[in-house]
Amino acid sequence: MQQIFKGTASLAGLASRSWPKVAVSLAAACAVLAGCASAGNVTAADKQGTFVVSASATGGRLAWARAHRRAVSEANDYCESRGMQTSLGMEHTEGIEALQQQASVIRFECHPKT
Repeated sequence: MQQIFKGTASLAGLASRSWPKVAVSLAAACAVLAGCASAGNVTAADKQGTFVVSASATGGRLAWARAHRRAVSEANDYCESRGMQTSLGMEHTEGIEALQQQASVIRFECHPKT
């Protein structure tokens, strides 16, 4: 009977020592998931030389900012791949509530680098 108690006490000690590691791992996983934003493909807009890209993110008050950064990054990558620089135009945003999906739709043009 004494061995069962020792094993249980050892297990409890192990659990209390590993709890901070578990908490840090869970916090890191939540931060990674909250930091994700996805973007759609760059498409041609109705005006010649104008393009549109959209991005979305979820998870808290800063979701709009992550969506915005991702859309701008996609626009910059698109123009850079053509040896040009980005000229941002209008932006349309969607989503108001903190836990709702937030979206950013950006119109942009690519211009020669100066």
